Amino acid sequence: MPTLFRFLTILAVLAGVVYGSMYALVWYVEPNKGEMTVRIPAERLNPPR
Repeated sequence: MPTLFRFLTILAVLAGVVYGSMYALVWYVEPNKGEMTVRIPAERLNPPR
């Protein structure tokens, strides 16, 4: 039984670390906003037959 309790405790701690890092990313990281332009070659739009 102590092995199962230790295993569940380790899983709970790892889940808490993952959840905490996701929470920190949401609150402290600001995404870059702006326009993005991607040129697509005409050959990809109208492939030769």
